Amino acid sequence: MKFCRREPAQRSLLSSWGWCMRYCVSMRGRHLFFGWLVAGILLSACSSQRIVPESMEPLVDRTVSFRDVLASPESYRGRVLVLGGEVLKAKRLRDSTQIELLQLPLEDGEEPSFDRQQSQGRFLALQQEFLDPATVVEGTRVTIVGEVSGAKTDRLDDVEYRYPTLVVKHLHIWPVQSFGQRHPGLSIGVFGGMGVGGGTRRGGGFGIGF
Repeated sequence: MKFCRREPAQRSLLSSWGWCMRYCVSMRGRHLFFGWLVAGILLSACSSQRIVPESMEPLVDRTVSFRDVLASPESYRGRVLVLGGEVLKAKRLRDSTQIELLQLPLEDGEEPSFDRQQSQGRFLALQQEFLDPATVVEGTRVTIVGEVSGAKTDRLDDVEYRYPTLVVKHLHIWPVQSFGQRHPGLSIGVFGGMGVGGGTRRGGGFGIGF
């Protein structure tokens, strides 16, 4: 009776195959762990980013659109709205700071759109507490929780323009971004590697950036 003997190369191949299987199972477990960790971080980040204060949310009337207010500002006096816009100019008045804005529709996260073509007009926001106009320069995008106070007629180039006016209850200023700048947010990466040769090399990593 002859016995089959495993050559050293065969034993090495089978040993490497067994190690690969154990490594893959181990990495699968790690990936599941990282997946749950990433999900937890994302949920935490989303819940912490609240633009409209929780105390003000019950006061906001989300059934009224900017188009409604533009057509008849007096009809919606006293309503609290959430509006987005881009600052055109700001100036100090005797008892407040007046911000002229180009209205922009709100997207995910109550953030104003970058697309000016979607604007439905202009409005004025009055900040009654001190606000240095230098902190809201032209081009700054803001989200405003404000109470409709009526309308104000002023000159816009060579014509009269009726601006809906709001008294600011809460003002969120979005970071100014230059062309090609990365949008602020959460960046997550998972990586790993393995090499097989005269010896074995393996590694893995997990990174989070903001």
